[in-house]
Amino acid sequence: MSKTFYSLCFMCSIRCPIQVEVANGRVQWVQGNPHVAGIEGSLCPKGAAGTALLYDHQRLHTPLIRDGERGSGQWRSVSWDEALDYVAGKLKAVIDTHGGRSVALVERTNLSTHVSKTFLKALGSPNHHTHDALCKGSVNTACRSLFGYTDAQMGMQYDKAKHIVLYGRNIFEAVAVKEVNNLMTALANGAQLTYIDPRVTVTATKATRHWMIRPGTDLALNYGLMHVVLKERLYDEAFVDRWVSGLSELKEFVRPYTPEWAEAETGIPAAQIVKLARDMSRDKPAVIFHFGYRGAHHINEIYLRRSILILNVLMGSIEAPGGLFFKKGPGEVGRKPARKLTDQSLPKTEGPRADGVGGKDLPLPDASHGVPQTLIDAILTEKPYPVKALIINRFDALKSIPDTNKTKKAFDNLDLIVCIDVNFSDSAWYADVVLPESTYFERTDCLQQANGLKPQMFLRPQVIPPLHDTRESAIILLQLARRMGIEQYFPYNTMEELVAWQLEGTGFSRTDFETKGFVAYAKDPIFWDRKDGLKIKTPSGKIELRSSLLEEAGFPSFPPYEPVPRPEEDRFRLVVGRVAAHTHISTQNNPYLSELYPENNLWINKKRAAKLGIADGQEVQVESRCGSGVIKAFVTDLIHPEAVFMVHGFGHEAREATRCFNKGVADSVLQESITDPVGGSPALHDTFVTVKAA
Repeated sequence: MSKTFYSLCFMCSIRCPIQVEVANGRVQWVQGNPHVAGIEGSLCPKGAAGTALLYDHQRLHTPLIRDGERGSGQWRSVSWDEALDYVAGKLKAVIDTHGGRSVALVERTNLSTHVSKTFLKALGSPNHHTHDALCKGSVNTACRSLFGYTDAQMGMQYDKAKHIVLYGRNIFEAVAVKEVNNLMTALANGAQLTYIDPRVTVTATKATRHWMIRPGTDLALNYGLMHVVLKERLYDEAFVDRWVSGLSELKEFVRPYTPEWAEAETGIPAAQIVKLARDMSRDKPAVIFHFGYRGAHHINEIYLRRSILILNVLMGSIEAPGGLFFKKGPGEVGRKPARKLTDQSLPKTEGPRADGVGGKDLPLPDASHGVPQTLIDAILTEKPYPVKALIINRFDALKSIPDTNKTKKAFDNLDLIVCIDVNFSDSAWYADVVLPESTYFERTDCLQQANGLKPQMFLRPQVIPPLHDTRESAIILLQLARRMGIEQYFPYNTMEELVAWQLEGTGFSRTDFETKGFVAYAKDPIFWDRKDGLKIKTPSGKIELRSSLLEEAGFPSFPPYEPVPRPEEDRFRLVVGRVAAHTHISTQNNPYLSELYPENNLWINKKRAAKLGIADGQEVQVESRCGSGVIKAFVTDLIHPEAVFMVHGFGHEAREATRCFNKGVADSVLQESITDPVGGSPALHDTFVTVKAA
């Protein structure tokens, strides 16, 4: 007997809506949800490989407690009661000695993140962190500095756009299905696509124009574009006059940054810079300068992301069809969103965050996500206080945070490392206790509140029972909470009860999700009135080019441009990115995806490789101040001479993950831990490496 379920994928963080066919207790087929506009049956390679994750014999099957040195791979299988009792006992000992704030939690943002935050706050710790901070912390801060909204509260209407500019946003390889389909619709309707990247990616091959910009100089390009837009009055004067403050200061600031100046810095001809500015003005306001998803490249990342957003503002592409919009929630139509555990009155945490967020060194990054790389510093130095226990939820800190060797040293300073995961990540391999989580097919999850032009809510239901002795992370934390004496903050016994609690007051019931997998709060897109209806959340109520958020914290809105150093003769700037077959670090051991892309290689410019005596396919040693590794060279003229490139997420050390063990090189081993002090993102492209024959 077969049955159809509507659910949400979790092979990456996008959570695309899916349709799952189950027969005789086995998942037979997965495709995109045909009822969701922009999805309509589509699925990326990762989503199609979800069944391979479900039925992979190398998944974590049972709780494990370390039975040897950390990282030795020696474990003993235990019952859930023994594992949870062990973790609770260790946590209590740490808290008794150092206080609740000595516990930290890092996770890949998920539908149960509100449960994790509640657990940590109930223990008395402010030290919750998500992978979002490593990916787009500076994008978050940039958006708040202009609009008062985070990047997660903003969206882009690709399908109605007439011109889209992407700064290394490799959409056709970092696949979000709805985004890709809507962009393809725009291109089919005649939209132009400008792609700016030191490397020729798949997205570059789809673009109307591709500029192989000198690595690290995107900010110079944008200052040159602003110069043209303001000098030639190409901006949307009515919109800017009504909604924008700080225009005169911006005009004065960009006056010296001519297209000719930008050409000398970027390598892009001045005439082409002028043409792009005029092209975008012609198509305004249905234009998008994409403000980025991963905004973690350089130490001045905040100012690059602000410059991209400012270009959108000048084009008047805010709350305009085919431009940027603020995501609308149920409140726009007089309804209520799903409840979260964090809506409760929770214990107030005392003292500063360990990572420094909110303090004098990092006053502006979003405390909702933290800064994981500075948490590592705090664990090492025990300043401002000791952090002695770390809970890791579906997040591989050893492969995500720059400078893996330093992260390992920090881990050695911890009394307890607990990993909740589906697979044997490197962090799980280095942990003291591993708690296996059920896959997204085997669990009911918390509700997804999907705000946008048309606010919706999605449900991920369990489609088959767990195949192994695994549990949902929200249940794992509930059972730990009971052992820690904080169960009063967790008003449920099962995931079904938690979902029912979340739905109270929304006007929807569980059965409302069965026919399509989602419920809608509105039928038509909601745009605010651009004349009088924008709800800007800055103190001035205006879009602040000169930012009160930045300047009250002691940072300038328009710092002078600092020239980007050119690497010396034998050095290269390390650039990293994605391929369509993998999600960050979590899919390299997937049976299907590991065949599609089994290991990474090093892209190196053909002329530079010839000078170094490096041939295509040859093994080379890549070395930075932090670490080194051996990888095969891909010699090509499709990358800028100053850069080398590798795909993120390889070089795994967990031996039980046999398909990806010891294949390729981990970029995190090479990357120096450098932080944008304003935005909070790591500067993943500010590491320089040498390359030589292995």
